[in-house]
Amino acid sequence: MIFPNARRVLAAFLLSILLFVTACQTQAPSRFDEVQAISSQQKSGQAVAKDATQGGSFNQFFPKASRGYERVYTQEKKGFAEAKLKKDGKDLALMAISDTRSLPTAAAKFKNATKQIAGYPALEIGNTQTAVLVADRYQVKVISRDASFTASDREALLKEFDYQGLAKLQ
Repeated sequence: MIFPNARRVLAAFLLSILLFVTACQTQAPSRFDEVQAISSQQKSGQAVAKDATQGGSFNQFFPKASRGYERVYTQEKKGFAEAKLKKDGKDLALMAISDTRSLPTAAAKFKNATKQIAGYPALEIGNTQTAVLVADRYQVKVISRDASFTASDREALLKEFDYQGLAKLQ
């Protein structure tokens, strides 16, 4: 035999060619790669509009605690504020005010509203939510957290918000 190591050299050569060819193959980008590329190009923090109202500004418009009910603020951020309605330590409802400048579709759904609360368009959303749109900008929502808190309870609670003050906030 003239080349005693020829088999080893040939095997190493073929293996390196195989690795080189498979490493150089390009695959079409998946739908996830495309979405990742789009979201990476967006500026961070775009979920909230720049001109959205600060959440702390909304607190003054929530109903005052009364008749054994307790109001507990739970979240406050730009364009949004949230509070729980409690009685005897039990969560009855979640109250929220949000600036729809960050989510215009939230305001658009009120265009076909047939119901009004305190003179503002109102909607029943499912079986547990009632919402009002104030000054074509601010969505005020009450969500039942307990089965005993009914649609009429939500409507009564919504009537206690300070809509005139909220409308002037613009």
